[in-house]
Amino acid sequence: MRHDTSSRTSLAIPAGPGAPGAPPAPPRSDWATLKRLLPYLWQYKVRVVLALAFMVAAKTANVGVPLLLKELVDAMTIKPGSIESMLVVPLGLLLAYGLLRLSTSVFTELRELVFAKATEGATRSIALQVFGHLHALSLRFHLERQTGGMTRDIERGTRGVQSLISYSLYSIFPTLIEVVMVLTLLGTKFDMGYVWITLVALVLYVSFTVTVTEWRTKFRRQMNELESTSQSRAIDSLLNYETVKYFNNETFEAHRYDAALEKLRRARIKSQTTLSMLNAGQQVVIAVALVLMLWRATQGVVSGELTLGDLVMVNAFMIQLYIPLGFLGVLYREIKQSLTDLEKMFVLLEKEREIADVPGAQPLALHGAPAVKFEHVRFSYEPAREILHGISFEIPPGKTVAVVGPSGSGKSTLARLLYRFYDVSNAQEGGRICIDGQDIKGVTQASVRQSIGIVPQDTVLFNDTIEYNILYGRPDAGHEAAVQAAKAAHIHSFIERLPLGYATAVGERGLKLSGGEKQRVAIARTLLKNPPIVIFDEATSALDSANERAIQAELKSAARNKTTLVIAHRLSTVVDAHEILVLVNGEIVERGTHGDLVARGGVYAGMWALQQSGAD
Repeated sequence: MRHDTSSRTSLAIPAGPGAPGAPPAPPRSDWATLKRLLPYLWQYKVRVVLALAFMVAAKTANVGVPLLLKELVDAMTIKPGSIESMLVVPLGLLLAYGLLRLSTSVFTELRELVFAKATEGATRSIALQVFGHLHALSLRFHLERQTGGMTRDIERGTRGVQSLISYSLYSIFPTLIEVVMVLTLLGTKFDMGYVWITLVALVLYVSFTVTVTEWRTKFRRQMNELESTSQSRAIDSLLNYETVKYFNNETFEAHRYDAALEKLRRARIKSQTTLSMLNAGQQVVIAVALVLMLWRATQGVVSGELTLGDLVMVNAFMIQLYIPLGFLGVLYREIKQSLTDLEKMFVLLEKEREIADVPGAQPLALHGAPAVKFEHVRFSYEPAREILHGISFEIPPGKTVAVVGPSGSGKSTLARLLYRFYDVSNAQEGGRICIDGQDIKGVTQASVRQSIGIVPQDTVLFNDTIEYNILYGRPDAGHEAAVQAAKAAHIHSFIERLPLGYATAVGERGLKLSGGEKQRVAIARTLLKNPPIVIFDEATSALDSANERAIQAELKSAARNKTTLVIAHRLSTVVDAHEILVLVNGEIVERGTHGDLVARGGVYAGMWALQQSGAD
């Protein structure tokens, strides 16, 4: 009762349909959130019905305990010397009392046992659906997200499902059933005065709890947001550990974190102060109601209208109501918080997919190495700044086209568009990307990505073994296939020298490996996938010259009979390309073979001369 666990919420993620950057949708009502949850539970309708039946049975047995206690006390008021009454009547009542107590526990445990599968199943279904939906969201969403805040939203949301079901089914509903039963018995066995005292106390208690809790919401929300801010700040700083060390900014990061913690401390104190006010008010209402009930029952015993057993029964009823009622404020706060956490997760689940398959989309149909064609492609990450200005080119089947140019010219954007991480901006004007004559917007995204392999410039590995990361290109390939791919990527000998070999863990984002080692793992991963379309995005940028020359032969072999797009900064890696495109400020300014472009004396020739002089 003295612990406020309602701080389990998180930084809100912009939600709802609309373009990126649109204002978040207004929060849904609690009933709407519950309605959204019910289908997940109703998959287990038989268990839900059984659990409700056991819950009613448990409360019926629980309410029967004070009734038997009254009979037991009254039975003890016997005539002196009546040995039969002392041995028979109380013994039977005692056994019945014990059976009712046992029945309450048995039915309660049966309810929890029956409903556990429904609770865990619903939690699993929701968590899996959110996980799958997050993977289906666009790259734009994941670039804008805060990982710490979002993971806390998911964690709290899945925990909120369990908390909501537990508190409602195991606490709120049983308490309501017991209140109805007790009020009925008080009204029938005594007079309506007892009923009115109990009802007024309940109304006052619930009204006070709801009013003050709603008033406290803004303080709790502020505390939760500050908690998520401090968490995100700490995670961001730790993820950028090396950058912090490079610039000697440990003290600066500590001050930033401490400032966030100080704001959080003040918010928590304010939240605890209002919680104490709430608890004190609740206890006043309960204490006054309890005194009035016992005073009325005591007066009845003195006047002879009630027996001593009636007084004991009224007291037992009040104790049974008092205990769950004393936790009603905590339960209300927990349920409200669980609804908030669940609503945040549903917001993530309902986040509109920027890139989605069109209705009835079919898989990409390929027969051998396909042709890849960019037709009048325009694209901008932000409306005010266009990156590509009407790009058009074609990669013939089984051929290699290289794109070169200065940083920021839009080279890597071509790969992202081909993977359909984004859609072209001018699709209505005829801009499109085709694979074997099929517009990639008209086929399934999964089939497009299945047909493409990439060695990215910035290789990020899973925090797992080297073998796992190589096999990620084709998870069912097996150890021998991973070894062959590693040999082709010239990393096998390095792996063999490691104490654990292929079972060596690479660390968070592969940070235990050097840049060149990570890049060779990425090359092995793509070689293992063996797709008909290959993208090399600065595939050897982190390699030394000797390894680069060795791997170039393997990349050339891997690209044989495959449609290949090479994005390069080092022009020496693209001299054998069938066509080279020079991209400057989102426009193709030159195109041709290496020899033609050098002879032309234009932009490419200048870049080549500059790099050759640097090499010399």
